[in-house]
Amino acid sequence: MIVHTLRFSFRPETTDDQRERVLALMRRTASVESVSFGTVGQGLGDADGYTHGYVVGIADLAALERYLHDPVHLAGDPEIVPHFARLAVGPDVSDDPDPALQAKIEALSAAKIAKYPEWAALMGTIPEVRIY
Repeated sequence: MIVHTLRFSFRPETTDDQRERVLALMRRTASVESVSFGTVGQGLGDADGYTHGYVVGIADLAALERYLHDPVHLAGDPEIVPHFARLAVGPDVSDDPDPALQAKIEALSAAKIAKYPEWAALMGTIPEVRIY
């Protein structure tokens, strides 16, 4: 199982209605076929200024590849990403003992960036991104 986490906060100009729309779209993404479980909502505790979180459990690398390219995931990001002021990706967690797992995940992410340069450009609009 690969547990993928995002922490984020909204831009100050994002309205309450827009915030609810973003969270609904993220919940939709967290429920695609390749996701075993997911949750989206408020951050709890001291989260270094991040107000919300997104967590999905993905069974394996094959499911992760399907998740990264899922049409629902790709369609939601153009409505979601413009509202992020800050985004922290990871740290992810896995019970897979493969010492090369992180490199394999990074390769899948790089392949997505290469296939969808417009997605990479969209991600570049977030003022602060941290990848762990």
